Amino acid sequence: MASKLERQEPPQANGAVPGDCPASPEPAELLRPEGSGVEVLVLESRANAKGVREEDALLENGSQSNESDDTSTERGAEPAEPLKETSFSIGLQVLFPFLLAGFGTVAAGMVLDVVQHWDVFKYVTEVFILVPALLGLKGNLEMTLASRLSTAANIGQMDTPKELWKMITGNMALIQVQATVVGFLASIAAVVFGWIPEGHFSLEHAVLLCASSVATAFIASLVLGMIMIGVIIGSRRMGINPDNVATPIAASLGDLITLALLSGISWGLYKELESKAYVNPLVCAFFISLLPLWIVVAKRSSATREVLYSGWEPVIIAMAISSVGGLILDRTVSDPNFAGMAVFTPVINGVGGNLVAVQASRISTYLHMSGEPGDSAGTAPRRCPSPCSTFCSPDVNSRSARVLFLLVVPGHLVFLYTISSMQGGHTTLTLIFIVFYMTAALLQVLILLYIADWMVHWMWGRHLDPDNFSIPYLTALGDLIGTGLLALSFHVLWLIGDRDSDVGD
Repeated sequence: MASKLERQEPPQANGAVPGDCPASPEPAELLRPEGSGVEVLVLESRANAKGVREEDALLENGSQSNESDDTSTERGAEPAEPLKETSFSIGLQVLFPFLLAGFGTVAAGMVLDVVQHWDVFKYVTEVFILVPALLGLKGNLEMTLASRLSTAANIGQMDTPKELWKMITGNMALIQVQATVVGFLASIAAVVFGWIPEGHFSLEHAVLLCASSVATAFIASLVLGMIMIGVIIGSRRMGINPDNVATPIAASLGDLITLALLSGISWGLYKELESKAYVNPLVCAFFISLLPLWIVVAKRSSATREVLYSGWEPVIIAMAISSVGGLILDRTVSDPNFAGMAVFTPVINGVGGNLVAVQASRISTYLHMSGEPGDSAGTAPRRCPSPCSTFCSPDVNSRSARVLFLLVVPGHLVFLYTISSMQGGHTTLTLIFIVFYMTAALLQVLILLYIADWMVHWMWGRHLDPDNFSIPYLTALGDLIGTGLLALSFHVLWLIGDRDSDVGD
């Protein structure tokens, strides 16, 4: 009888958990040697059944295992965080970094307004094509570097000196590889875009552009990368989230440093053309010859090895898009009637790029809280969102889009007043000029925010991490749209004869 009861007990115990097979011979054999095993199995099964019932009540997901239930519980609590943000809190947190980055672009605009009259910009006008490409490259590399290092710091991958050194060397070598290659490709694009309209090719100017672009990209990435590492390490030790401070500092310093380096290096190399023509190819060859060294160092780190192989497409395509914006800048600023456009180009491009980068990062973070790229849990990827869902819905991402859009007018008014008070540019700030400028700025940000909403969800649905892929495309589109709309505004102002604004004087 006891043997019969022991043989009948396992099906009852297993029956408490749906999906187990009652007729399985394996549990029966395990229970035969000692009867106490039946009680242990029964208690364990009841505990599992109880845990499933509790998870059913809390998560309505009782079919998952205990491990997946714990993960679901953690993920289920996180998406509630962004929902607590109000429009005021979002605006307050974004305002200071937005103004800091904006004043950095104002300083870059003032520098461009001065150097556009230098001989190298007059006689090698293709340098203007390099401006948006290299400034955009700086933004792409430093933002992705800040994102990678901030994530590594927050998840504890930089706590020990060995991990810290490995992470720093790998990432610094990676951005040197990317900066050198993309800087070289940007110079080729500048030569091609400059040669097609004019039909004139100069080998000396081509080598000058190559040397200037590669040297600027390399040195700017080195300096800004070291600044980013210092900021992230310092923030981590002070208990501050590096995500909140690294990107604004990169945006505020990057444009100014990159433009100053490009102007100084190209001017110095242009002076050497007459007496020492071998200097330009030597500089270009020197930085390119360092590529194998940086590749070997970047390959040693598992965190950068994958990016070394797969992270080229967005950076190179973004460079090509920004180069088209540089071609528009070159064709416009070279005309004496539109010389005043130089001081405003970095401002409108930088403000638009910074705002859309914030929105893309927020949407990406919101999606990451619900799962991994490709998962539809929490938020289903949208192929073509309507403008109403992007700007007028009650969700937190739509709320942040409205806040960022509302920052455009007051922010640009502050930046325009700063430029005017510093007597920058060749344009008097009349009412009609401000109206045209604000229209271009608002339209640029409106388009970028809508594209960001579509692009981030689209990339998420294609198993791509938006943090690594969306920002380069969006900032490059910001350069192209901003430069195009600003050039159109200056042309319209010139056509209607806004003499009071002194456009072109």
